[in-house]
Amino acid sequence: MTLIKSISGIRGTIGGAPGEGLTPVDIIKFTTAYGIWLSRTAESRKVIIGRDARISGEMVRQLVSGTLMSLGYDVVDLGFSTTPTVEMAVTMEGAAGGIILTASHNPKQWNALKLLNSKGEFISAESGQELLRIADEESVEFMPVDKLGSYTVMEGYIDKHIEKILEHPLVDVKAIKDRKFKIVVDAVNSTGGIAVPALLRALGVETIHEIYCTPDGKFPHNPEPLPEHLGAISGEVKFHKADLGVVVDPDVDRLAIVCEDGSMFGEEYTLVAVADYVLQHKKGNTVSNLSSSRALRDVTEKHGGSYFASAVGEVNVVEKMKEVEAVIGGEGNGGIIVPELHYGRDALIGIALFLSHLAKFGKMCSFLRETYPDYHIAKKKIQLEDNLDLDALLAKVSTKYAAQPQNTIDGLKIEFDKEWVHLRKSNTEPIIRIYAESAGEATANTLADKLISDMKEILNGR
Repeated sequence: MTLIKSISGIRGTIGGAPGEGLTPVDIIKFTTAYGIWLSRTAESRKVIIGRDARISGEMVRQLVSGTLMSLGYDVVDLGFSTTPTVEMAVTMEGAAGGIILTASHNPKQWNALKLLNSKGEFISAESGQELLRIADEESVEFMPVDKLGSYTVMEGYIDKHIEKILEHPLVDVKAIKDRKFKIVVDAVNSTGGIAVPALLRALGVETIHEIYCTPDGKFPHNPEPLPEHLGAISGEVKFHKADLGVVVDPDVDRLAIVCEDGSMFGEEYTLVAVADYVLQHKKGNTVSNLSSSRALRDVTEKHGGSYFASAVGEVNVVEKMKEVEAVIGGEGNGGIIVPELHYGRDALIGIALFLSHLAKFGKMCSFLRETYPDYHIAKKKIQLEDNLDLDALLAKVSTKYAAQPQNTIDGLKIEFDKEWVHLRKSNTEPIIRIYAESAGEATANTLADKLISDMKEILNGR
């Protein structure tokens, strides 16, 4: 059993003992702390909630909504929804905040509370620390019967989200419709199975082949949209002679594209392609995190803008985007943030902008991919051992490569000319993530393996 309290919210595996997994006790504890924190930051007594299709979602929904009501909040439940939809609903409804019940790309045994402020953005690291302090230290008084909050189900918010996307000036519905795209959708049997086909129909796409689009939470494969998990849709794209495949994670904030030949466009290149399209029409700066491909930097500079890197984590990307007034940003995991819509990763606006770009490009998806710098990122991970002093480990790695340029705002990033490796503790899993990028796939893997070997030697005392 696992319980992780981080910048990405309260995340854990369902079941086990309190404090060791995401149990009912923990759900109530941290929802209560959020409610207390919220009362100090916003005047509204309205909170938006929504969930993905996880098997545990209904249980978590009842606990969260009941706890908020006991604190005097009026709960507006969007039901099956997406992370970006809930984020937008917070501001559109004038709510104090919101909670998304989703563990994003984690497997089915996980669930989480993603916590939003009144701007519909993830709460800051400082606010998160305050919330954890409240959970650990403060007592609470729940409301008497006459002051309990209300509970309302509000349907149709995904449609409102889609309407806002269609209003974006760079979403070209006519161009998309005229291309008569054939598209295969893999929504890993979560709420993307509702949202993505509805968006595609609104964009004028008539031929949609759906696989794993039943929102029952029975994930047919690992829900993280990585190439090794996408064999089924790759085959379906080729079988149906489709123009492309669209893959989203369970809460629809990450987007991966499969080309017409079944090859992967590359989750790193989802943001690159959309940024290229946006920058063609709107000059400006871009932001991604330290673990993202330098291809975004190359594309940004080609269009006369400046690229900036942030620490990993959506809230860090958003903070940097606001600081440098970026016109687009995101993360190399397929997360796209378009400020005109809202400051949150949003696969739906990503799909609309990508299709607009591809429609105007006028050639096949694989040809579009060939127009971008060809970098390769190796993504590996090591399971964390109990009581591992990660800071001490990274300090020793840093010393070993002291002659190389380094960045320590989030773990350790070491640069080797145009190659780099980034070592950091995951915000969402008990692992060390190792990312390495090079112009060649084999070189990237070799670089990642070399740093893994270095860490193992240090841990073994050699």
